[in-house]
Amino acid sequence: MPKFFIERPIFAWVIAIFIMIAGVIGISKLPISQYPSVASPTITLTATYPGASATVMEDSVLSVIERNMYGVEGLDYISTSADSSGSGSVTLTFKPDTNEDLAQMNVQNKLSEVNALLPATVQQNGVNVSKARSNFLMVVFLDSKTKSAEELLDYSQRNVVPELQRIEGVGNVRLFGAQRAMRVWIDPNKLKNYDLSFADVTSAISAQNAQLAVGSLGARPADIGQQISATITAEGQLQTAEEFGNILLKQNTSGANVYLKDVAEIALGSQSYASNSYLNGKTAAGMAVSLSTTGNAMATATAVKAKMEELKKYFPEDVTWSAPYDTSKFVELSIKKVVSTLFEAIVLVFIVMFIFLQNIRYTLIPTIVVPISLLGAFAAISYMGMSINVMTMFAMVLVIGIVVDDAIVVVENVERIMAEEGLLPKQATKKAMKQISGAVVGITAVLVSVFVPLSMLSGASGNIYRQFSLTMVFAILFSAFLALTLTPALCATMLKPIPKGHNHVKKGFFGWFNRKFNAGTRRYSGWIASTLRKAGATFIVYAALTAAAFVLVMRLPTAFLPSEDQGNLMVTVQLPSGATHERTEKTLASVVGVAKSLPEVENVITVSGFSFSGSGQNMGLGFIILKDWTERAKPGSDAASVAGKITGALMSGAVKDGFALAINPPPIMELGNDSGFGLYLQQRGSANHEELVARRDELIAKMRANPQIFNASNVRASGLEDASQLKLDIDRMKAASNGVSFASIRTVLGTALGSTYVNDFPNDGRLQRVIVQADAKSRMQPEDILALTVPASDGTLIPLSSFMTAKWEKGIEQSVRFNGYPAMQLTGAPAAGKTTGEAMAEVQRMVDELEGNYALEWSGQSREEAKGSSQQAMVLGLAAVAVLLALAALYESWSIPLAVVLVVPLGLLGVASGALLHASSRDLYFMIGMVTVMGLSAKNAILIIEFAKDLQKTGKTAAEAALRAAKLRFRPILMTSFAFILGVVPMYIATGASAASQHAIGTAVFWGMLVGTFLSVFLVPMFYVVVRKFFKGKPVPEQGELDLFDDEEDMK
Repeated sequence: MPKFFIERPIFAWVIAIFIMIAGVIGISKLPISQYPSVASPTITLTATYPGASATVMEDSVLSVIERNMYGVEGLDYISTSADSSGSGSVTLTFKPDTNEDLAQMNVQNKLSEVNALLPATVQQNGVNVSKARSNFLMVVFLDSKTKSAEELLDYSQRNVVPELQRIEGVGNVRLFGAQRAMRVWIDPNKLKNYDLSFADVTSAISAQNAQLAVGSLGARPADIGQQISATITAEGQLQTAEEFGNILLKQNTSGANVYLKDVAEIALGSQSYASNSYLNGKTAAGMAVSLSTTGNAMATATAVKAKMEELKKYFPEDVTWSAPYDTSKFVELSIKKVVSTLFEAIVLVFIVMFIFLQNIRYTLIPTIVVPISLLGAFAAISYMGMSINVMTMFAMVLVIGIVVDDAIVVVENVERIMAEEGLLPKQATKKAMKQISGAVVGITAVLVSVFVPLSMLSGASGNIYRQFSLTMVFAILFSAFLALTLTPALCATMLKPIPKGHNHVKKGFFGWFNRKFNAGTRRYSGWIASTLRKAGATFIVYAALTAAAFVLVMRLPTAFLPSEDQGNLMVTVQLPSGATHERTEKTLASVVGVAKSLPEVENVITVSGFSFSGSGQNMGLGFIILKDWTERAKPGSDAASVAGKITGALMSGAVKDGFALAINPPPIMELGNDSGFGLYLQQRGSANHEELVARRDELIAKMRANPQIFNASNVRASGLEDASQLKLDIDRMKAASNGVSFASIRTVLGTALGSTYVNDFPNDGRLQRVIVQADAKSRMQPEDILALTVPASDGTLIPLSSFMTAKWEKGIEQSVRFNGYPAMQLTGAPAAGKTTGEAMAEVQRMVDELEGNYALEWSGQSREEAKGSSQQAMVLGLAAVAVLLALAALYESWSIPLAVVLVVPLGLLGVASGALLHASSRDLYFMIGMVTVMGLSAKNAILIIEFAKDLQKTGKTAAEAALRAAKLRFRPILMTSFAFILGVVPMYIATGASAASQHAIGTAVFWGMLVGTFLSVFLVPMFYVVVRKFFKGKPVPEQGELDLFDDEEDMK
């Protein structure tokens, strides 16, 4: 193939131009995201049952739905959560390869089967089915100096939320607040005075607030001669509070009428008062936008902001919008930072090439070929449906040092033949390609065989590995193809002839460099001869280094991904159970005050009544948006440090009871909101809530008592704690003797305390709810409840106190199940200097020691980390086996590949040493670095062994061939290795957005290649000789038995 393109260089250029065009088109179509899509398909069913306790919600709603979902195809696991606010959810997580749309259809079908079994109120409210992720992409605010929060919320619900929900990629838009409703606040005393019941009120509203469809005038069949026809309309549904106030409830015998306004306050209010949102302490209408499970963060955030700009034209006067919390900003900056790193790496690589090649034409050829290889890779990943993300861009950065090797090997060998034999560029290129085509194919086969196994792994880590590995493979394949087509064509046409014996005498810097390098090469030849003479001792040293490498690797703590400074923090606030909304809002105000006092903080968003752990009056959530990374360059200004300052200030005085915790978000938000580790403690035996709580508290106490492993302040139960509840005991016999039915009791309690959704009314072009409930002053004390009256069968009103008593007892505020078992959620973080892997191992040990039948299930990122850690050994094993098999097929030999595989542990020693030096962990980036270094170490070995094998065919012994090959390939090996090492320096010293991930992968490959290259250039010749001796029985020459020096220059 090379000969064909050497003779037809235009043909080679045409192919290269087609590759470039495809690459440019591919880049323009590629979506941008932070990471590949790693979250498994998830479908969430949400139900509301106003007034229901967590236990009632679990038993009567969620368990009914859950039991019917276990047969859904592709289901991996299922979790449920119900709280005392009357809301509950069932979350179904499917296996990664499940079709999400088909799964949703199956879930809808299963839900329809049990819908009739659910309470009537739940059916009336409906069960919402969504595919949205649990975390937020961004939070959009509407603000105004003149309009109230209720007005802004109502406008948002009508005009903004529907528009945002229609955007592709948006899974859900959560309004922190509620749309408007007609609230009917009943005074039970007035109701009793008029001898009326709650049921009378709801019945009257239902009867008198109804749409009338009355037909038409003159409709056919009509009398002969009918001259007109017209639609008949009549006012049925009421629209204003005044109209609702005039609903007739009762006509007394005296002729006096009782209207709704006589027993209730009617006003346009909110459908729910569960939560409020604030921006920098000021009330505003907040809308949290969540991605669909298949949505792209960058594209969706851009579309949301464009839509808001479009809607802005129609906003009422004085209404503005903002998106202070926007996670896509970090994604955009991360990609820009990696792209910048890519260009910096290209510049550094070509500086190294120019220093070694010392000729602009020689340097120009790789400069032309490398970008074409990268564009080819972009075309391929576009065709494969991948995205531009940090993993594909990291692959592009790392692959520069690899793809440049192929071009350098060709150019360097052509130049050597021209200088040694005086051939013209075209003839020299033809001869050079005969010598090195095998090496190019061999290197390509090895590198591809190293990275392909990564694409076969499962789970979230498998998805991340897959896009990285395929990008590497595509770039390597295009590079090899161009090394056999375009590069020889360029060498034959661009290089100038040089006379035989030309030794590139240079002056100045290049002269000094060449003299030093040649002296080093001569010393290197002597050292190689020494290692060959003392192969036994050298192999013992190698064995010790190999053992050290594996010991160091296994002793490294494990983790999933390094924590990143994403430019924002999350704050979780939880007051003691029973705390009121007012107390929670005061605590959130303290959060705003503490955060805004720090110079690193730009904006603070707070939400009362809601958190990712559960909803309730004692719960709160905050987002702290930090200033740009360039404004936080001082030590102690990173996100983790700011989080520590805020948590310390809050817990040392600003928060009087409960806790407020600021945390750095996890690296991949779609895997959950836990930045450290998260788990479910399952009760596998007979259900006993008190015992489950006791074991949970025991586990938390053990973790907090071990500060060497755990950060005690971050270890906590995630969710609502049990609280004092008012239990109503109904004497059913007494109720029956008084002629009171249980249905009547349920109606009174449900309406007065929980509220009843009666029907709808038209409000400004939109149907909104009519909700009936007792007024606030009538449901503040237990005595107020017992004073409520219920109609008996004869129509008389009986107080509930006649057959009901009330007492305080501790009850469940939140009920959680995981895969059908009662469970408790816990979150925590490792101590400083420890990793999540170490913490998780200790938690597993503690759970195993708990008394009773208890099991542990990891959640979110921890679940993926547990899966991924079990695959790490398989990754290394597959890579090593793949290298061995690829080389065996290439060389038609089982022995020669061993000489290549033996070099792999040397690179691993460097990777592990770098990790120890920087206190890094054995995380996903570490594994990527290890596999990359394995391939590159094998590449360097092939460059020597390929030449040694060919030299042996000319009659040289294994030792002579190894020594000569090592000397010939010393310069290109160092050139390509240093090009790669300097190419990853920008990642190694990265700062700003995505710095942690760049530093992690840069550390692994920088130290792996530095140590691996230094050791392999000395040991590979010895490996070759030992392997050839062992398998072919040829003796290794002893000192004085054989002249190991090839020429007079080596003798020096």
